[in-house]
Amino acid sequence: MGFSVKGEIGGCDLVAVKGDSPPIVVIGEMKLSFNLELVLQGVDRAAACDEVWLAARLSARGKGRESDARFRNLCRRLGFGMLGVTAGGDVQVLVSPTAPTPRRDARRRSRLVEEHRRRQGDPVPGGGTRAPIMTAYRQQALACAAAMADGPKRPRDLKETILEAPKILRHNVYGWFTRVDRGIYDLTEAGRDALSRWPMSTA
Repeated sequence: MGFSVKGEIGGCDLVAVKGDSPPIVVIGEMKLSFNLELVLQGVDRAAACDEVWLAARLSARGKGRESDARFRNLCRRLGFGMLGVTAGGDVQVLVSPTAPTPRRDARRRSRLVEEHRRRQGDPVPGGGTRAPIMTAYRQQALACAAAMADGPKRPRDLKETILEAPKILRHNVYGWFTRVDRGIYDLTEAGRDALSRWPMSTA
């Protein structure tokens, strides 16, 4: 392609230069496998060149980062190319620097916005993994449980303040409710335990 390529220039694994006034500069960074450090090196080099290519050995079983759509999408968004090198030395273009960035997922975005709007307050610290996530649905189920703490209720008794109450009692996702008579529901022991576990969520 008319580039002059040299190794280990200014801390870069490969630097390719073509033409002058001004020259086109392409930087290549290499690792034994695709990883975060390789991406960070690319970010560091990006300001000094026109293109960045990240190259690494392809995993033997095809389960390396090169097969991770998230990793490839990250490179696309950063405008980096990805090159996979086989055990035999063949090179495959996995992502081109000019590849279009992934399209926005309108449906997923809509679900996030809807859950954010329905959630009351901010009951769960971001990044938590051990405790069940306090979703808007769980908050409404807890509100139903709190309203039934003093005795059985009918769904229509709760619907004025909790619109989803009939559906929540009928589906009983968490096992907190039990039907004691036609159209009448009461709390189970699991429901009372939930009220003890999340007292602030029912405020």
